[in-house]
Amino acid sequence: MRENSGTGGTSALERRAVLGAGTVALALAAGGLTASRARARERFSEDPFTLGVASGDPWPDGVVLWTRLAPHPLAPDGAGGMDPAPVDVHWEVATDERFRRVVRSGRTRAVAELAHSVHVEVTGLLPGHRYYYRFRAGGVVSPVGRTRTAPSPFSRPKAVNFAFASCQAWFEGFYTAYRHLADEDVDLVLHLGDYIYENPIDAMGGVRQVPVAAELRPEPTTLTQYRNRHALHRFDQDLIAAHQAHPWAVVWDDHEVEDNWARDISKLDNEPDQDPAVFRQRAAAGFQAYYEHLPLRLPNKPQGFDARMYRSLRYGRMATFHILDTRLFRDDQPCGDGTRSGCAERLLPERSILGAEQERWLYRGLGRSDATWNLIPQQIPVGQVDTDPGAGQSFVMDFWDGYVASRRRLFKQLTDQDVSNPVVLTGDMHRHLAADLKQDYDDPDSPTIGVEFVGSSIATGKDGMDLDPSGANLIAANPHIKFTNFQRGYVRCSLTRETCRADFRVLPYVTTPGAPVSTRASYITESGRPGVQLH
Repeated sequence: MRENSGTGGTSALERRAVLGAGTVALALAAGGLTASRARARERFSEDPFTLGVASGDPWPDGVVLWTRLAPHPLAPDGAGGMDPAPVDVHWEVATDERFRRVVRSGRTRAVAELAHSVHVEVTGLLPGHRYYYRFRAGGVVSPVGRTRTAPSPFSRPKAVNFAFASCQAWFEGFYTAYRHLADEDVDLVLHLGDYIYENPIDAMGGVRQVPVAAELRPEPTTLTQYRNRHALHRFDQDLIAAHQAHPWAVVWDDHEVEDNWARDISKLDNEPDQDPAVFRQRAAAGFQAYYEHLPLRLPNKPQGFDARMYRSLRYGRMATFHILDTRLFRDDQPCGDGTRSGCAERLLPERSILGAEQERWLYRGLGRSDATWNLIPQQIPVGQVDTDPGAGQSFVMDFWDGYVASRRRLFKQLTDQDVSNPVVLTGDMHRHLAADLKQDYDDPDSPTIGVEFVGSSIATGKDGMDLDPSGANLIAANPHIKFTNFQRGYVRCSLTRETCRADFRVLPYVTTPGAPVSTRASYITESGRPGVQLH
């Protein structure tokens, strides 16, 4: 694996042209946002696979395959340049990139009700194997994707390699990190939320300086608008390449709907005209567009405002990923949200960030796990994050610090059930961070019961810096936080029976394309010895 690299040339998986940031400008300037559409007929006159292909949620016997037919992905009506007619889509899975050995194939139907997206749940594959896949529709063949199944449930693989990422505001930076992630040797990519950002976009597209049509700029509230916002973020060659190279497991955070939403409560809940029923309609639109653009299985398909994104993935006896949703089932943020000192409401014992049903599911899964490593991918910091470097304390109400009882219940379960090697994986903060999880943060001598690795953003926050003032305050106020960095990037992890290693990958800039990537620091935690150590 390269520790330092530029964007380099194209790999075999990228030889077929995909449309990215540069092509967005061409498509918009050339009238790609006009009402003209490719008709859903026997043959397409234009490439319908402009958003690429993807795979996700690997099981030992299969994966889910995804694509969306969209000859004009940024068409203002959200239909991607398709008319309402359904389209037959053929798919193939092979053991070689040239498809000489096809092992599974079939046909599905892309329909307008799901924006002509398809989600094929392939079974009958061998565990722990690499496969290649492609689609065909209307005489056009898609790019070739690469995926890998999970190991056999009772196997003991020598290593499991994965990466995790989050927070990719399209208008704040280029997705160069994803080009590097596409080249990493990993079995799985976890995306921990903020796949899109709902913020209004200025006429030039922000950092990317790409003219954006008026229809794409407002904050989305309808299904059409959310589809367009997803297409805008998805219409990027680096993101397409990362999806094409690895299977992903995804879960949302807040910006897929609205900043800091909680259950059916808008961030504007203090305004008299904010009706929870209206917000549920908006959230349902955001949920559906999210499903339409990502490789999710049928149980994760939303039914209006009802959705279940929490689930688990098993990688033999090496690892179980207990994936959480900290948005849809949480209580409202205490004390009016924001960063607060002395907020008694955050300590109330009945408060939950997961909801009762998800809590029971998590505790049951942790208790039954026979994996060496129990990883908990989720959205916002679990460990205490005091933002005041002085004698007082101040906490972000949107974090688990606003739901102290939930954290105490989780930590009690980890200790009472003697859960093997808990490791929390977190997004949202737009910074890298490595920290110990303490049984009692009010007691300096409290035992360490696990670790938390937080990954920085892909683009949100623009270029950043190594150690910003807020990061310095965190180190000063929280002795359990051992490392932080405020550059853009992702985290690459490697699991063996002995250690879990996290490599904090960083880019020096994202406001212009082509940045190299390097490892800023590596931390490990040893099996049976909780706590982070510089490696």
